Amino acid sequence: MRLVIIAASVGLVVALLGTPLFIRFLRRRGYAQAIRVSTADEAYPEHEGKRGTPSMGGLAILAGILLGYTVAHIAAWRPPSYSGMLAIYLTVGLGMVGMADDYLKIFKQRSTGVRARTKLLGQAFVAVTFAWLSTLFPDAQGRTPASQAVSLFRDTGFVLPTALFILWIWLLVTATTNAVNLTDGLDGLAAGASVMTLGAYTLLSVWQYGQNCVFGEFARCYDVRDPLDLAVFAAAAAGATFGFLWWNTAPASIFMGDTGSLSLGGAIAALAILSRTELLLPLLAGLFLVITLSVIGQVGSFRLTGRRMFRMAPLHHHFEMKGWPEIQIVVRFWVVQGLFVALGLALFYAEWVRQ
Repeated sequence: MRLVIIAASVGLVVALLGTPLFIRFLRRRGYAQAIRVSTADEAYPEHEGKRGTPSMGGLAILAGILLGYTVAHIAAWRPPSYSGMLAIYLTVGLGMVGMADDYLKIFKQRSTGVRARTKLLGQAFVAVTFAWLSTLFPDAQGRTPASQAVSLFRDTGFVLPTALFILWIWLLVTATTNAVNLTDGLDGLAAGASVMTLGAYTLLSVWQYGQNCVFGEFARCYDVRDPLDLAVFAAAAAGATFGFLWWNTAPASIFMGDTGSLSLGGAIAALAILSRTELLLPLLAGLFLVITLSVIGQVGSFRLTGRRMFRMAPLHHHFEMKGWPEIQIVVRFWVVQGLFVALGLALFYAEWVRQ
């Protein structure tokens, strides 16, 4: 637990104190994200007040994660695990894809950023290489960082061949990262929801460490590689995101940008895959799923019937168009996310108790 506390504390302090320095740096150079405005063909919520707000704040989150994870290992004088390094690879790799998008939004003032196809190709490369690497590096018990079995609370008996496993991981990573990206439309919404999910994975991984099969085979043990190091990574990510949230809540002093949203999506996906709780992710990241489904429903409804389900998608913009204050939407969506996370953790614990 000492490593977990150190990682969370360092991540929190780095993001909390480092973000305002980054804000000053961006403001001095006039680096701000382009703001979408309504057109004759498409109405958009009034966000003119956000003009001039710096973006690319995800770099502060990444710094907090990397320093939190590193300092915890130096303090304990123990090397990082393959699982932890793979989680960092997916997080940083996707963050770099998001950074390219933010570059166009900030420096070229193109509000749409990188073309969707280009962004998906970048995400696919990082996800596929992560999937392949996660099947290597077996430990003394022969466990690799990820298992090719589809998992819920632990591995199921449904084992995928390598090609299907890589495809499954690519779909899971792409869905998670884009879900967090879609949620990042209001001040603090994605950051606050991500803190809850990352905090849940911290608790879940600590529990898996205490009940791990490496300490002896018994009916309730978890056959997860490096659960303690996953808890350290999750704690660093939760602490860094929480520290960043201080500056990202309404009215935001900085946006996380795609650098942050894709990084956080990658961190969450990595934790789901490496902790072998892939099918539990829809609950632990429930708000992200709901918002993604709102976009799918909006597009599907318009193409099939010519009518839209919502005034605007993603879902939080629908409530903006109805006149709800931004802070009210954010807090209520946080409550929804908290309920999803609580249910996910309750089911995870209930599965262990009933055995």
